[in-house]
Amino acid sequence: MQLPYSDSLEVQYLNRIFDNTSECYKFFWFQAVVSKVLEGKTCITYEEIINEMIADAWYMVTEYHLNLGPRDTLEGLVHYLQQTFQMKSSEKKENIINFLKSCKDKEVLKRKKILTKNVPYRIQAPFMESVKGKEWNVSERELISKINQERRLMYYFEALNGMQTTICISSEWRSYIHVNRGIIKGWLQYNIIRYLQKRNPSVPGIADKLYPPQERKLEKVKKYWKLLLTFQPVFEIYGHIQLTDQDISIDHFVPWSYVAHDEFWNLHPTTRSINSSKSNNLPDWKAYFPRFARLEYTSYELMWKYEVIHNEFEKCAKEHLNDEGVRRRVYQKGQDFLNFSNVLEEVVQPVYRSAKNCGFKDWIYTGV
Repeated sequence: MQLPYSDSLEVQYLNRIFDNTSECYKFFWFQAVVSKVLEGKTCITYEEIINEMIADAWYMVTEYHLNLGPRDTLEGLVHYLQQTFQMKSSEKKENIINFLKSCKDKEVLKRKKILTKNVPYRIQAPFMESVKGKEWNVSERELISKINQERRLMYYFEALNGMQTTICISSEWRSYIHVNRGIIKGWLQYNIIRYLQKRNPSVPGIADKLYPPQERKLEKVKKYWKLLLTFQPVFEIYGHIQLTDQDISIDHFVPWSYVAHDEFWNLHPTTRSINSSKSNNLPDWKAYFPRFARLEYTSYELMWKYEVIHNEFEKCAKEHLNDEGVRRRVYQKGQDFLNFSNVLEEVVQPVYRSAKNCGFKDWIYTGV
């Protein structure tokens, strides 16, 4: 994927800024710079960029458990912030940035400083073919002086001043970013996805995990389970609570934060409070999969017994059963419970294990 040509800018060098990327910092640095430019900024401090980088990485690390790189400082800093200050994985971006602006924790400040060590300078290396090898291994002050003598760069540096060091974006590059914002964002997203897929080869739905989680659209599934309530009592699997039309919530057995889909075989009803309590944790397999399988089999039996339920199932299937192979195996007519449970386990368990390997925590309902 290539960026739009420009008569006055050397866009071919911008196309190369993510060559040989072994860590994630370049992606988040460039993304933060683009965001600030689109906000109307001309000059941006290291502090502003690093805070933006942390906030952009927040959901990938805390909500989706993505690996950003080997011994990654940005990932480590996000974990430290969440664990030390008990911040929510779903915290709003503006709240994260406001917290970072006022945070004086020594460990946070030290790690933020580390993030400014190389990437502000080396990200523009493709533009500076005259700077090679050991010429990069000089003090920050000397490096800034050398970079500021180069021509046609995206940005230049003001005097070195710790986290208040400022980069100033050239007017031509600001204009290019504004005019081509959609293509640049798509190009950046494409490169981030490629990088993350290499670091997280077994994780599904990487493209859906670059941004804060969105509200799930599960109205058809909820309507389906509400219909079942009119035929017989339904008890959810965690607290064995009888569900009512007024208190029913659809839960992803393996969290959406991992699967990044709303497939029917992974969805089941519970109460709103229990769903909130479970959050994006993994229900204990031994405790809950047998109950999950039994509840799904009850749904399966009623679906084949009553035409009105079958019709609602078909409506759900159009949106929530996208793998025809899984549909044939799990929902084919005429299965007894043992066969149904075994097939469902074959579908769910590999996904469950993979989520566990990625760091999703076990959860047991305590009734609190």
